[in-house]
Amino acid sequence: MKILVTGGTGYIGSHTCVELIASGHEVVIVDNLYNSSADVINKIEKISGVKPAFYQTDILDKENLEKVFQENKFDAVIHFAGYKAVGESVAIPLTYYENNIAGSINLYQLMKKYQVRNLVFSSSATVYGDDFEVPFKEEYGLGTTTNPYGTTKKMNEMIITDMNKADENNSAVILRYFNPIGAHESGLIGEVPNGIPNNLVPYIAQVVAGQRDFLRVWGNDYDTVDGTGVRDYIHVVDLAKAHVKAIEYAASHKGTEVINVGTGKGYSVMQVLKAYEKACGKQIPYKVMDRRPGDIAVCYADTTKAEKLLGFKAQYDIDEMCADSYRFTCNLAKQ
Repeated sequence: MKILVTGGTGYIGSHTCVELIASGHEVVIVDNLYNSSADVINKIEKISGVKPAFYQTDILDKENLEKVFQENKFDAVIHFAGYKAVGESVAIPLTYYENNIAGSINLYQLMKKYQVRNLVFSSSATVYGDDFEVPFKEEYGLGTTTNPYGTTKKMNEMIITDMNKADENNSAVILRYFNPIGAHESGLIGEVPNGIPNNLVPYIAQVVAGQRDFLRVWGNDYDTVDGTGVRDYIHVVDLAKAHVKAIEYAASHKGTEVINVGTGKGYSVMQVLKAYEKACGKQIPYKVMDRRPGDIAVCYADTTKAEKLLGFKAQYDIDEMCADSYRFTCNLAKQ
């Protein structure tokens, strides 16, 4: 298939492009480089042996986005292009609603105009909110989101569902991610967050790289194995492979499916920290802080549906995730 990947130079997008190419698909990337670099295209080529077509444009720029559709006949779209920092979304909500909602509607309208029927959308476990018990199951539906970022994911899910109800020839797989970490085994592509990382592993990586003095552990009095918060961490390469299976599923089915993508088990903050210490061979300084408002004690996925519909099961464990993250961190320091 010829697949348009919006946000394809980003963290998850770039790994997905590598896996799509490895599976024999043709990739065309659209990205405005807001949170990534054009050099990622060369790195994808170095890993895969294929240089994907690349358009530097914004999904809010409908005129230029339409040129991409005019110049290519797509079989499917994988939609990653969206702002994704929770804290930032609280500070500048209108920017998030404009980009993540208005930009997505531009994309969906062009898909309709050019009869591109198959879609995979990058959603998030944040749409469950804190309304449900773990493990989170797709049948729970949409919870009460706690920030504009999460609300934009929730709204996109609703838009896609309504869009596909209106046209029975459409097909979409909505993937609800849990916590992607790690990097490609080559060490060439990985996560490079802007500013202070919101997520645990990129923050640990910056401490190891000497960019930050210590890791802040937000609370150690939860009802968990060691008192620290537990999350479902999944290797970004596993997640990328799930996208390949999802787009192939979408191409042979109609309607809308919502599917969790995680490992189905949780690791605590301290367990992740110990795995990273094992990877880098040294102790990592940390300080326990007060709990963050809105954080829940435990979050992990029920992965039954992914295994049943997509034949997908995560392969990497936490030691491998941290080892690959550390390799990428070391390579980044050399550049």
